Amino acid sequence: MKTALTSLVRKQCLFRPALAARRDMNTEIITTPPPDICTANNVISMYSKRGQLHLAHQWFVQMPHKNIVSWTVLISGYAQHGKLDPCFRLFSQMLSHYRPNDFAFASLLSVCDYRRGLQVHGLALKTGFDSWIYVANALIAMYWKNSHNRGVEAWRAFDAMDYRNLVTYNSMITGLGMHQEGDKAMALFMRMCRNGIQFDRTTLLSLVSSLGGLNEGSDKLVGLMCCLQLHTLGIKTRFALYVGVATALIKVYSILGGDIGAFRKLFLETNANDRDVVLWTAIMTAFAERDPEQTLFLFNQMRGEDLCLDSYIFSVLLKACSNLVTERNASAMHCQVIITGFTNVLELDNALIHAYARCGSIDNAEQVFYEMSLRDIISWNSMLKAYALHGKAKAALNFFTQMDVAPDETTFVALLSSCSHAGMVKEGTKIFDTMYEKYGIYPQLDHYACMVDILGRAGHLSEAQNIIKKMPMEPDYVIWSALLGACRKHGETKLVDLASSKLKELDPENSLGYVLISNIYCSASSFDEGGYVRMKMSRVGIRKEPGLSWIEVGHKVHEFASGGKRHPQIKAIHENMEKLLRQLKKIGYVPETSSVLFDVEDEHKEEQLYHHSEKLALVFSLMNDGNPGCYGDVIKIMKNIRICLDCHNFMRLASKVVGKAIIVRDSNRFHRFKDGACSCNDYW
Repeated sequence: MKTALTSLVRKQCLFRPALAARRDMNTEIITTPPPDICTANNVISMYSKRGQLHLAHQWFVQMPHKNIVSWTVLISGYAQHGKLDPCFRLFSQMLSHYRPNDFAFASLLSVCDYRRGLQVHGLALKTGFDSWIYVANALIAMYWKNSHNRGVEAWRAFDAMDYRNLVTYNSMITGLGMHQEGDKAMALFMRMCRNGIQFDRTTLLSLVSSLGGLNEGSDKLVGLMCCLQLHTLGIKTRFALYVGVATALIKVYSILGGDIGAFRKLFLETNANDRDVVLWTAIMTAFAERDPEQTLFLFNQMRGEDLCLDSYIFSVLLKACSNLVTERNASAMHCQVIITGFTNVLELDNALIHAYARCGSIDNAEQVFYEMSLRDIISWNSMLKAYALHGKAKAALNFFTQMDVAPDETTFVALLSSCSHAGMVKEGTKIFDTMYEKYGIYPQLDHYACMVDILGRAGHLSEAQNIIKKMPMEPDYVIWSALLGACRKHGETKLVDLASSKLKELDPENSLGYVLISNIYCSASSFDEGGYVRMKMSRVGIRKEPGLSWIEVGHKVHEFASGGKRHPQIKAIHENMEKLLRQLKKIGYVPETSSVLFDVEDEHKEEQLYHHSEKLALVFSLMNDGNPGCYGDVIKIMKNIRICLDCHNFMRLASKVVGKAIIVRDSNRFHRFKDGACSCNDYW
């Protein structure tokens, strides 16, 4: 009993200095450290964890006796707070007194840059610590963090290891994910499973994130299949219920074009109490382009949660608004930005310019730009893109002369696009030629694509072909599709085979090449050849994107497909269409039957033309004239593909008959029809 009591008293005496130090830890006064090294080390650790590194270091300096733990604890403290210079300096000083242990090596490596990491690796090799699992894992993480050659050194460190654990594989998979090498990450994961190592939540999270880079061609399909497999594993292990994993899955599904219904299901399966701002932002981002109305609905749901809104959420919401028909939602979101105090946030002002321009309100976009207290290159480029989208080439060129920042590659893409839409061949060629001469910017694929489009639209097909031949890089899908589109516009058949074969070679799953070729044949009355192309397209399982149009009436968006059979009021729409057609024909409307790409009688061709989605949307809007959703004298229609020649003529004359401005946004640009004329001057 006496021995036990004596032991207890000794323990109390031992920890009394540490308790006293804990009471005074918020003061700047440092008392003389106790002679007991263990207690002093605990105090250093305590200060380090609290981020009071100057107190930890001061206590360390005043210690009369130090051991390897003293040095290592302080080194670890500096490392945990990302202080590389004092950490490296302290480690170097320690070498004169003690041989570092594995914990000291690993702590220092966690903050090392490439140069100093190499030095530490060299010391680890000399002392034999490179074979210690803890140090080897830290080396792998350090090399991935500082890799400029796709992780070659990290792979060397990995291959040199005799024993690997879960942390080893997680470090490698995370590094591969950082470099968007999802295929290699999946291969390593399968190797890990074959070696009998069980994965954890970190493994799954890193693997899913690594698949975000597989977003082109066949890689996209492979990435989607891998994502589905990992999702299945997540369900089996219940890791998919964790917010971090669910967020990563939603992000990658969105990037790879997964089923939009799966996003929402995955989101709903997470615990409502665990949903954070990052998860809400991820699900809203996934819907922003494919179902923008759902993004706004989710935002209203999120506002019921006790979460702090940030500027990134509003940038996602404005992106969703940019994909809606009218500027009403963009204006409402602009008000929310002001109410929540995010005025004069550069990123949001840039997003507002983009949203207003895409919704058809170039005036609001200009107002936002000129009211900005600070502008960067993105601000200027956003306005240049807005002018290009609205066919205001002269305004874009004049605006370019006012720029007070150095232009970049995107600036010239916007300028060249403006020239392309306006048929300004001379101006576009001059801009292209002066890119490098005056601004030192080498033309990239996007710039060459614009030049091919400028020359091709204007009928200079041989010059467009010469541009392609002289390119210093291989032409991509966009360049060949621009050439093929020019061939269709001007009835050129000589270059069709070359351009179409290149398109199929670059992206065999894309329907655009097949559709353009078929249309060229049908426009030349070669219906057998056109039908053969369509049949071949169907045989390989490629489907054409259906023509769709959207219009907002009564604060509700209505969707129309060609034929309009799905709309509940289609019968009334057809009746009103007949009335409008009679009025249009009186002022000179003649159906452009060459736009019909099937070998049928002319009267059937006309009937097909009358059922195009944008015509149905216009008639439906006129049926609801006076409804608040019609916005007075302007009708706005959004379309997912390029407007055809007949619909263009129809809208142009309809604007004169109904006395309203009709704005149609197709896949390329805005067309503003008013008083029988279009803003594109019939050049698009």
